[in-house]
Amino acid sequence: MDEVIKELIKRFEHTYSQRDNWDTHYQELSDYMLPRKSNIVKKRSKGEKLMELIYDGTALQAVDLLSASLHGMLTSGASPWFHLDVKDVDLNRDDDVREWLQDTSMRMIRAFNQSNFETEIHETYTDLSVFGTACVFIEMDGTNLRFSTRHISEFYVTEDQFGMVDTVYRKYNSSASQAVKRFGIENVGDFIAKTFEKKPEEEVEILHVVTPNENRDASKVDNQNMMFSSIYICYKSKMVISNSGFEEMPYAVPRFLKSTGEVMGRSPAMVALPDVKMLNLMSKTIIQAAQKTIDPPLQVPDDGFLLPVRTNPSGLNFYRAGSRDRIEPLNTGSNINIGLAMEEQRRQAIRSAFYVDQLLVGGSPNMTATEVVQRQEERMRVIGPVLGRLMNEMLRPLIDRVFGLMLRADMLAPAPEILQGRDIDIEYVSPLARAQKSSSLNNTMKALEILLPLAESLPVGDHIDPDGLVRHITDSLGVPKTTLKSQREVDETRQQRAVLEQEMMERQQINEDVSNIAQGAQAVRMVTK
Repeated sequence: MDEVIKELIKRFEHTYSQRDNWDTHYQELSDYMLPRKSNIVKKRSKGEKLMELIYDGTALQAVDLLSASLHGMLTSGASPWFHLDVKDVDLNRDDDVREWLQDTSMRMIRAFNQSNFETEIHETYTDLSVFGTACVFIEMDGTNLRFSTRHISEFYVTEDQFGMVDTVYRKYNSSASQAVKRFGIENVGDFIAKTFEKKPEEEVEILHVVTPNENRDASKVDNQNMMFSSIYICYKSKMVISNSGFEEMPYAVPRFLKSTGEVMGRSPAMVALPDVKMLNLMSKTIIQAAQKTIDPPLQVPDDGFLLPVRTNPSGLNFYRAGSRDRIEPLNTGSNINIGLAMEEQRRQAIRSAFYVDQLLVGGSPNMTATEVVQRQEERMRVIGPVLGRLMNEMLRPLIDRVFGLMLRADMLAPAPEILQGRDIDIEYVSPLARAQKSSSLNNTMKALEILLPLAESLPVGDHIDPDGLVRHITDSLGVPKTTLKSQREVDETRQQRAVLEQEMMERQQINEDVSNIAQGAQAVRMVTK
């Protein structure tokens, strides 16, 4: 174990040494765009002023808009944003499977909504917008899910051969009392135990390492043989205070954008930083120019004035009659309008870097449905690739982790036997997913507009599956599956309708037969008479 710990610490220190340039960059980004998290390189005191470098709030507003938009487009709590599915189409039509998938999806959505997910995921989106990399930890607290967004200065990551984060180091400070409460006095070692006895609130450094368990024995079911190993180390004494594991990666580490050869992500804030710094400098200069215009400096003759210059309202200053020696404002020659125009250019550049133009797609109330679809498609072309990465690196790991936690906690209904050994897929039904599907739906509706007039002369109906068409339209529009009948219920309704129609036909036939008999009898009577 000692050799393993030495190797882990060696790997961590190497990863740590690669972050110097990044941390300097993060500090500058947070100073100008996220001041509440500006304790990366600078060690700030609690309650210290954090806005001393900011003279214009455009960047702060753009960060808030982008993070709120990502939240609303991907994981809005107002409506379900994912649904479990299976890749096998025939299996997906099985009523028992569909009911279990629907029930499981709703239970997971309810668990997300009842946790602190909404609060923490917004912090994650904010970190993504500013730093380009975020980290959220998912765990189970009793019967409730618990999400924790980690500060950019705490976590360090490495990738596997496929470019996916597979190892997370988290070096953080914890009070000795918190460490003892979490790990137990018998496990924390002498250093933390002594610190706890003398100064319980003094902070100690703890290193948490989550990495693939290469020595796993799949035949054993215990915390030492899980998919990922989890090791807590007292960084001062280099002693293991906890050794366990996870079945899924508990950290989700999304990157907004990523450059080749880099592990950490790139953000819109990095693109906007030069304009943000320039805008703040310009705003400071324009404020000074405005002050000079409103309260200008004065020019006073160099002699002959013994009394103080009174610049207060109604102040009296005397000058020699018949001379030009008088107090006058100094003309600095400043042109504030030029500065204001240049400021607006910088503001527009900042908004563009944060996709404000795409996120706030305007339109008139008289826009046609086609124009609305075109606007949505334009927005998806610009921001779609970024959101695709977030789905892959954040949403899928989150859902996989929550599914595993709830399954082991017996919070899900037993799955049908037919699903044993089958892969479960994730279908996103967020506003973003619906917007992406709108193009397909639009094409479907155009096809129907063309084909329906031809149905009188061509066998168009032979090529269309009505049930499949209904499913496609409702899925594209994000109609909740709870509002739709299962295929079994649809079949039963059709059978009942067929029985009723058969009974009506039989009754009608009987009535016709009775009528014919009555008419025949009438004819016989007429002939008899």
